[in-house]
Amino acid sequence: MPSRPHGKRPVRKRYVAVLVAGAMLAGGLSACGGGGGDGKIRLGSVQRGDVAEVVEAPATVSARATAVRRAPAEGTIKHLDVADGDEVREGDVLATISAPEARERLAQAREADRAASAGAGGLPAGLNVSGYQRSADRTAREGFAAARAVALKIADLRQRALVLAGITRAEAEYRTAAAAARTAVTRLNAGIGSLGATLSSITAAQRVQTRAAVRAAERTVRALTIKAPFDGVVGLGGPASGAGGGLGDLVDQLPQGAQSQGGLAGLNLGNLGGGAAKDASAIATGAPVASGDAVVTVTDVSKLSLSADVDETDVLQVKKGVQADVEFDAVQGGSYKAEVTGIGVTPKQSNGGGVTYKVTLTLGQGALSGGGIAPRPKPGMSAVVYLRVRDVQNVLAVPSSAIVSSGRESVVWVVSGGHAQRRVVGLGAQGDTSVEVTRGLQEGERIVVRGADSVKQGQELNS
Repeated sequence: MPSRPHGKRPVRKRYVAVLVAGAMLAGGLSACGGGGGDGKIRLGSVQRGDVAEVVEAPATVSARATAVRRAPAEGTIKHLDVADGDEVREGDVLATISAPEARERLAQAREADRAASAGAGGLPAGLNVSGYQRSADRTAREGFAAARAVALKIADLRQRALVLAGITRAEAEYRTAAAAARTAVTRLNAGIGSLGATLSSITAAQRVQTRAAVRAAERTVRALTIKAPFDGVVGLGGPASGAGGGLGDLVDQLPQGAQSQGGLAGLNLGNLGGGAAKDASAIATGAPVASGDAVVTVTDVSKLSLSADVDETDVLQVKKGVQADVEFDAVQGGSYKAEVTGIGVTPKQSNGGGVTYKVTLTLGQGALSGGGIAPRPKPGMSAVVYLRVRDVQNVLAVPSSAIVSSGRESVVWVVSGGHAQRRVVGLGAQGDTSVEVTRGLQEGERIVVRGADSVKQGQELNS
């Protein structure tokens, strides 16, 4: 594999590595003075060898999983149980947030639920029940729309989808309860229902919301104790979120208690939010946090992968299972093994104006050039991958300098009777150093391997 200067980030390059069975053209190169005797034309013999065509692409190391744990409400860090770089197990307590506002919201939700349960949520005497129900439905629709607007600003696509799905489920449950209330109102207006039954139905719809509001508030309070979602390495702080607000903001946008069981209440909303980026120095016991601020980032480094940006002109050659060699700027003299596990279909604009596609690879063990095991890279490190897209063994191969392009044809100058004879050939795996010949040549034939561009038909060639 060719070496590259430290820090250089190539955009794209293709080359061919050739391992010849017996040295390619060993002892077969000779200078010839035909056609002017300037000594620049050299001859060689067609030999068999192994040819590997390689596509080069820049790549970045990715961890198996990364989770940013965020403050679910405004408050202060009451306890910080980990330090930067600590290894943790799933379920370990990482930090505890003190948030009086969140606990007050829970107390209010419980009181509202008790009041509804006791019938205090009934309608005042003389109130138009039809108008009241229509107003309640309108408020619910507006609340769900506002909640969706907040959820759509969540940067994490997976979490965004989960929250939106939860809002849809919660809205469906509310519609079911509200439909029952509207049926009761219709019966009352038609004179076939009682006021008591109507108020009971409306109260039941209110209870759907108040009970769910309690569950949502309880979940917020539980989320004040931040735990590790999986085994990994801790980093204090984390990136800013693209969401417009924290968990409290999202809950407040919903109709009262619209988080019902099986809906948003089933999600880990403590991991959402729109807080600012936080570095390690901003995370300490007693430090203030806003709703959605990143407190701890947990990274699972048990399995590393690579994300490579492969040029559009090369990506169709890349298949699952293709082997690759990997070099890192951070590991001088080290070489790693990798294997392609996925080829993306979403185009990405490259810095040079072209189009690239994401190719995912598993990263294997590395070795140092002087012997020994190479160090394990860290997530985010840059690399270059050399994808062996074509690997053929024991084929006819010639130096790439022997090939002359003539329109759509590839030509080699063969020595016949001491003179140059033009021969059209077919090519297989090819690159900068050597090329597989699929037709037009036979093993052992003498050909021009250097200076082919200057050869003329019938030119005398000394063999």
